[in-house]
Amino acid sequence: MLIEEIKAHCQDADSRLARLYDFLKIDDYKKKMADIEATMSRNDFWDDKEKAQETVQQLSACKAATEPFYKLKAVVDDFHATAELAEEDESFLTEADGAWADLSEQLDKLELVSFLSGKFDRNNCFFFIHAGAGGTESCDWASILMRMYRRWFERRGFKDEVIDMQPGDEAGIKSVTLRVEGEFAYGYLKAERGIHRLVRISPFDSNARRHTSFASADAFPELSEDLDIEIDEKDLKIDTYRASGAGGQYVNRTDSAVRITHLPTGIVVSCQMERSQHKNRAMCYRMLQARLYEKAEEERRKEAAAITGEKSDIAWGNQIRSYVLQPYQLIKDLRTDYETGNVNAVLDGDLDPFVEAYLRMNKN
Repeated sequence: MLIEEIKAHCQDADSRLARLYDFLKIDDYKKKMADIEATMSRNDFWDDKEKAQETVQQLSACKAATEPFYKLKAVVDDFHATAELAEEDESFLTEADGAWADLSEQLDKLELVSFLSGKFDRNNCFFFIHAGAGGTESCDWASILMRMYRRWFERRGFKDEVIDMQPGDEAGIKSVTLRVEGEFAYGYLKAERGIHRLVRISPFDSNARRHTSFASADAFPELSEDLDIEIDEKDLKIDTYRASGAGGQYVNRTDSAVRITHLPTGIVVSCQMERSQHKNRAMCYRMLQARLYEKAEEERRKEAAAITGEKSDIAWGNQIRSYVLQPYQLIKDLRTDYETGNVNAVLDGDLDPFVEAYLRMNKN
């Protein structure tokens, strides 16, 4: 690599870093963190422990959102230092070449967020997993998917909580609703909407035969309270019932769980995470708003496609990924053709390559 090339790479890195600074709204985060830290410095900050804990979590979320940028900035600064050394001593050219290869890869990775420019891509997300037909085998597959995604959330620094869960009759889960909190949670998780297919030797088959199971994943953005999504109370059927899962000392002793059916659309949402029926109902309303908004958007897309004559695939209505564990091991995304034989890593939460491939495919 020539000195002129190194200088050009420095300019390129600075330019890309500046674009990321604006896109990620680092200035807004800096101001927000300064305000939070000022609040935390007050003598009465811990008087209201619940509110104080929420504030601490807000600060942690801000730091988690900005930390990747500042780590990358440090790498760019190091590359500048290496470039200066190479300009004075050509023996550093080889080191600069390797440093640029690493920096370029890190820039590409972080720039993926610039593809998440949808209206609600930055929002938190409601994430749903449903077992398909197939009884115990499909319920077990749904529980494997839940474990995979929760491990991926942990890797990305997302916080998740179980809103509602319906256990399988013998094993696994029939369905689960998760609330995922983190910067660009919906932007990333909308890449996972669709049917997930598993092929394996069933642990529930005494004859050790190969089975094919299906489970679906869906994602809806958590909407801000000021977004006007009208819900007529007359259109709702509200049921209360006793929560079935673990949720505290008293959660199973009262009918605190809430299920809301939106009669015109047939959309059903439920929540049993809180001991309070009032809080569970409020969470159901938030989920219903998200589902209704997404349904309206889907109908608008279909109308536009009908007018233009375009064929539009609804991502979450089609098989998107195949997980084959027997007779060979291969996980393949049917949309991007990205595949890997390291099935254990993926099922342990290594989903980034699949999500990144999807985002790059849809960047335009």
